[in-house]
Amino acid sequence: MSRPQQTEGAGGEESTARFLRLADRQLRPAFRLAGYLLGSSDEAEDAVQEAILRAWRSWSNLRDEDRFGAWFEQIVANVCRDRGQRRSRLRAMPLDDEMSVFARDPFRTALDRDEVGRALQALPAEQRAVIVLRFWRDLPLEDIAERLALPLGTVKSRLHYGLRAMRGVIEPGALAEVSQ
Repeated sequence: MSRPQQTEGAGGEESTARFLRLADRQLRPAFRLAGYLLGSSDEAEDAVQEAILRAWRSWSNLRDEDRFGAWFEQIVANVCRDRGQRRSRLRAMPLDDEMSVFARDPFRTALDRDEVGRALQALPAEQRAVIVLRFWRDLPLEDIAERLALPLGTVKSRLHYGLRAMRGVIEPGALAEVSQ
């Protein structure tokens, strides 16, 4: 397809309509991806909103609209990575039961209930992103490297160490047996 136009008048309106149409198709998958990467529906909503803003600002740089989905997914993954890094620098204070919110977060509930989900949440954000893209999105390692703007070797390493750490959470004695 042709390169998006960022001009005033009809061309600008047409470009805006194309962007909105393409972005609308990606909202649900982007929310699920962000939810698995961040482990929270509130965080996922904020991340997707931020990703839409980043995508809109960079819309004129997209050369092939057929690649919008992969391009937007890369933006979502980067936003989630940035949010995860910011979150790791913040200190959380536990709330009293009286102050807790009664609505359950569907991502938190699913991840807490599931042994694999708990192991996934225990990983650093960099490893979690690679594992989610590999097994949830079923992407080849080369595509993950492209989406995360990482060398292929780094993706392989994060996948290896992430799976190893998850195995250690799920099967606590497994790593001790391997190292003996």
